[in-house]
Amino acid sequence: MNTPTSILAETSAMAEGGRSGGKVTICEYGTPGGLWLHMEHPKGLGGSGEGMNPEQLFAMGYASCFSSALGFVAAQQKIDVSKSRVNCKVGIGRSEAGGFALAVKLLVLIPGMDKAEAQKLVEAAHQVCPYSNATRGNVPVTLEIM
Repeated sequence: MNTPTSILAETSAMAEGGRSGGKVTICEYGTPGGLWLHMEHPKGLGGSGEGMNPEQLFAMGYASCFSSALGFVAAQQKIDVSKSRVNCKVGIGRSEAGGFALAVKLLVLIPGMDKAEAQKLVEAAHQVCPYSNATRGNVPVTLEIM
């Protein structure tokens, strides 16, 4: 298990009603925040697709976190990746056990960088990214250099 030695920052969210017509908000210090998102099943799961879903929120968090991890490892090597982009695709489907499971694809663009060099940097970021560490061994994550 990859456990933090100390908690440096913490946040929470509160959900009501789940995926089907529910809502979710950031909830700091136990008090609901000002941003509420309407939740709906995606069309692929029989929903209208007209609201947000947990996979979209996970993709946003993972893309943002991975972009930061990429910047972190690049800064250690004195490499500028300020123009880089991370696209995180999160898929959901039935698992072999009968429930549901996720799959992730991280598509990374680092303009002006050789593909082999970019691959090394992305793999290093994958080792330090908290989302990558949380999913490792449980969710298949594909790294793709664009």
